[in-house]
Amino acid sequence: MEITLVVLVVLLGLAVVAFWYSFRWGRMRRQGGVSVALRWDPDNARAGWHLGLGRYEGEVFAWYRVWSLRTGPDRVFERETLMIADRRDPVGTEAYAVPSDATVLRCESALQEPIEIAMGPDALTGFLSWLESAPPGRQVPRAS
Repeated sequence: MEITLVVLVVLLGLAVVAFWYSFRWGRMRRQGGVSVALRWDPDNARAGWHLGLGRYEGEVFAWYRVWSLRTGPDRVFERETLMIADRRDPVGTEAYAVPSDATVLRCESALQEPIEIAMGPDALTGFLSWLESAPPGRQVPRAS
């Protein structure tokens, strides 16, 4: 009887967590979130990709990790300081860790360490449009 109760409590806990993730993911997608994989410390060969959702919130790009209990963003990038340093296709096993047909952007910022963002074609178009729609007088540096 006691073991059955423990198993039921564990299963109920897992169901609640699964519901929370499904609800959170769906809500953020409906509010304009795009699937984005992020990798910080890209110069480290062992740095891994983290799946998440990116949202444009005014002058910032907020990134929410998929498997996180946080209610707020895990990373926030300001449009004013973010610039694209390089663009490439996924190599090797990266293709399995990032969204399908993804392009990898190496982004640098005066305020944060370099990161790599991987996103599909539609998300990439939106991201570049958001980045380039800076206020008048500001030039957006681009990689050649």
